Amino acid sequence: MKEKGFAVWFTGLPSSGKSTLAKSVAEELRAHGHQVEILDGDEVRQRLTKDLGFSKADRDENIRRIGYVAKLLSRNGVVAIAAAISPYRELRDEVRQDIGDFVEVYVECNIQVCATRDAKGLYKQAFSGEISNFTGVSDPYEPPLRPEVVVKTDRETPSESTARILGALAALSYFDGGVTPVQEAQPGD
Repeated sequence: MKEKGFAVWFTGLPSSGKSTLAKSVAEELRAHGHQVEILDGDEVRQRLTKDLGFSKADRDENIRRIGYVAKLLSRNGVVAIAAAISPYRELRDEVRQDIGDFVEVYVECNIQVCATRDAKGLYKQAFSGEISNFTGVSDPYEPPLRPEVVVKTDRETPSESTARILGALAALSYFDGGVTPVQEAQPGD
């Protein structure tokens, strides 16, 4: 019997940890027998959507293309993991509708922490006005209203975030890996 495919869509500010967590989750899913492909936003921009810029229309088209590939993969039994900023809620919702089996992971992180993680120096350029239309600085980022998972990468380790995501996938019956979800810290802990 063919494994059921689905999409895990990581969204968040630049340098929030989407790619790191996508790789970690993919590794765990593969270890438990799933076929997995990662659609990393930076790699997709270099290979599949090189013709697109960063206007709203181009960003929308970029997300539609990633969503289409994720749909093709997931309907063929593959876990399609998308790690793309995907700043606009309407487009994420459109992709969710198109794919069906869709788990949205909001990688929440304070913008100042994101800026300190930015190896390319893009936040510095955006804060100084050298780069326009930079998500979270001079272009909007619309956080999800009802994501299946929220990880707070400025407050938890990548291992804790990965465990939280896998726990949610298990709760949604997409994963049976025996992962115990990380518990939220209680006041006084």
